[in-house]
Amino acid sequence: MRIYRIKLIYCLLIWAVPTLLYAQSHYPGQHKGKFAIEDKLKPAVYSFDLDAVRLLDGRFKQNMEREQKWLAGIAAKRLLHSFRTNAGIYDANEGGYFEIKKLAGWESLDCELRGHSTGHILSGLALMYASTGDEQYKVKADSLVTGLAEVQQVLNQNGYLSAFPQELINRNMEGKRVWAPWYTLHKIYSGLIDQYLYCNNKLALEIVKKMAAWAYQKLQVVGPQQRSLMLRNEFGGINESFYNLYAITGNPEAKWLAEFFYHNEMLDPLKEGKDILEKKHANTYIPKLIGLSRDYEIEGKGDGDKTAGFFWQTVNDHHSFATGSNSDKEKFFKPNNQSAHLTGYTGESCNVYNMLKLSRHLFTHTADIKYADYYEKALYNHILGQQDPESGMISYFLPMLPGAHKVYSTLDSSFWCCVGSGFENQAKYGEAIYYHTENDIYVNLFIASELDWKEKGFKLKLESNFPETGTIKFSILQSPATPVGLQLRYPSWATHGVVLKLNGKIVPVKQKPGSYILISRKWKAGDRVEVNYPMALQAVPTNDDPDVAAIAYGPIVLAGEMGRSDMKAPAPFSNPELYNDYYTYDYRVPSGIVTSLTLKKHNLSEAIQPVMGKPLTFKTLKEGVVLRPLYDIHRERYVVYWNLK
Repeated sequence: MRIYRIKLIYCLLIWAVPTLLYAQSHYPGQHKGKFAIEDKLKPAVYSFDLDAVRLLDGRFKQNMEREQKWLAGIAAKRLLHSFRTNAGIYDANEGGYFEIKKLAGWESLDCELRGHSTGHILSGLALMYASTGDEQYKVKADSLVTGLAEVQQVLNQNGYLSAFPQELINRNMEGKRVWAPWYTLHKIYSGLIDQYLYCNNKLALEIVKKMAAWAYQKLQVVGPQQRSLMLRNEFGGINESFYNLYAITGNPEAKWLAEFFYHNEMLDPLKEGKDILEKKHANTYIPKLIGLSRDYEIEGKGDGDKTAGFFWQTVNDHHSFATGSNSDKEKFFKPNNQSAHLTGYTGESCNVYNMLKLSRHLFTHTADIKYADYYEKALYNHILGQQDPESGMISYFLPMLPGAHKVYSTLDSSFWCCVGSGFENQAKYGEAIYYHTENDIYVNLFIASELDWKEKGFKLKLESNFPETGTIKFSILQSPATPVGLQLRYPSWATHGVVLKLNGKIVPVKQKPGSYILISRKWKAGDRVEVNYPMALQAVPTNDDPDVAAIAYGPIVLAGEMGRSDMKAPAPFSNPELYNDYYTYDYRVPSGIVTSLTLKKHNLSEAIQPVMGKPLTFKTLKEGVVLRPLYDIHRERYVVYWNLK
C-alpha cells in the first residue's frame, strides 16, 4: 500500500506541472524519395511540399517576416551552450559568463526542459527554408546540426544527445518525479528529422539514428508495469517521430520504439468511443493521436484513423471554444461546459498547433471539408493572433476571461512550449492552403499565395485580402494541355450563397455550403477565376448556455475593445522574474467592463452595424462597443463571450 501511495502521489505531481508542445511536419504526398518504406495508405488527397507554395503580401507573410527576425536574432552559440555544458565541452572562458548571454526561462541551465527550444528552432528553420528558399535559414541550421554532432560524439553514450544528463531519463524510468525528459528529446528528434526532410541534411539523419539506437537499447529493460508508470509522464509526439524514422530508415527498432510509446491508459478508451477527456492535460493527449494517424498511414490499416477521428470530433464538438481552441489551465473540461470556463487561462496555443496537425492528417485521409473548416477557424482566430505585431512575441494562452488581454513572451527569458510551437507556426502558413489528387487541386484556405505544381506543369496565383472581403481571385500562370480540376472550398459558414466567375462570366453553382465547387477544364495561361462568399454576422453560443455567445463575421471571431485601463508594466508582457506567471497571471480587470449585449441572436444586424471605412470593424448601437477581429486586438483588453439580453 505504501508503494501504491507513492506512485499515486507521483502521478498527481507530474500531471500538475504546466506543459508543453510538439514538432515535425510530414503528411502524405510530401518528401518523395526520402523514405525506405512508402505509405500503404492511399489517401483521399495529397499534401504539397511546402516549397511548392510562396506567400504573397498580407498578414500571414507579415507574421512570418517577424518570425524570421527572431529566428535570426538568437545566436547558434547560445542555443548550443546548454548542450556543450552538459558534455563538458569548452564553450568560452569560465563557462561563458562574460562571453555568452545565457538563455533564461525554460532554457535556463537549471530547467529540466532545457534544449527543447533548440529542437523547435531546428524545425522552424527547416520550415522557413522550405517556405522561402532563403539559404540563411539552412546555413544557421547546418551550424546547429554540426554543433549537436560534436556534443553527441563527446558525450560518447551510445548515441545519447541532450542538454541534460541521462539521470533525468533514469528518474522517469524509475517512477521518480521529473519534468518530461522524453518530451524534450522528442523536440530534438523531430528537429533533426525535419532538417533531413526539408533541408536534406544527412548529418542530421545520422545523429537521430544514433539517438534512436540509444533509446532502443535503453528501453529494452523496461517491464510492463514500469512502462505504464513512465508513460504517465508527458512524452510529446515522440511516437510520431519514431514512426517517421521507421519509414525513413526501414529500421524495425524505430517501429518498436514508436509502439513502446503507445499509451494504453489514454488511447484504449477512445477506441471504445468513450470521452474520458475531462481533467486530462490536453496537450499531452493530442500528439498521441497524431502518432496513431502516422502509423495508420504507414501500415494502411488498423483502428488508428477511427480513434483519431473520434478524438478530433469529441474535442471539436464538446470541448472547444468559438476560436477553435480548447482547455482551461491546460486541461480539458467537462463536455459542453464552456460557459463555466471563461477564464484567463484558456486556449493553450500548443493545443491548437497540434489540433491543426491532426486535422491535416485526417483531411488527407478523407478530404472531408469539416477538417478544412476547423483549420481555417483555428488558424485565423488563434494562431494568427498569437503573435504580437509590434514585438513578434508569442502568447501562451488565448484568454476568454472578459476584460483580459493577451500575455506575451519575452525575447530570451521565456522559451515556453508555446514559444517553441510559435517558431514553427509562423514558418509554415503555406502548408494547408492547397492539396491535390492526380488531376485536381483543392483550395482550402484563401491566403494570398502562388502554387507551383511542378509535376503537372501547373502554376496558380491566389490574390485576396480575405477576410476583409469574401472575394478571392485566381490567375492561371501555367498549365498543361490536359484538364486540371480546381476544387474550391465552399465554406460551411457561407450561408448567403456564392458568386463564381470564369474569365469574367458568371457560372451557376449547384453546390451547397460545406462542399467543394469543381471547375475542371483545359486551362491556358491568363485564365481567371473569381469567387465571392458574402459574409454575415452570427452568434456562436456556448454549448451549455444559449445566452452566452461570441459574435463572428463569417469565420472570424470578433471581440469587443476594452482599452488599456490598469495595464501596468510589464503588461502585456510576462514578467521573467516570476515563475511561469502566465499560469497565475493577475489581469487586474477593472470594474465596469461591458460584458452584456442587447440583441436578437437571429438578426444581429439590427443591433450591430459596420463602421464605415474600417474593414472588419463593427459597433453595437446600444452599448457603443467596437468589435474587431480577435486576431487583430493586441496590447489591450477585450471581451469574446457576451451575456445576451
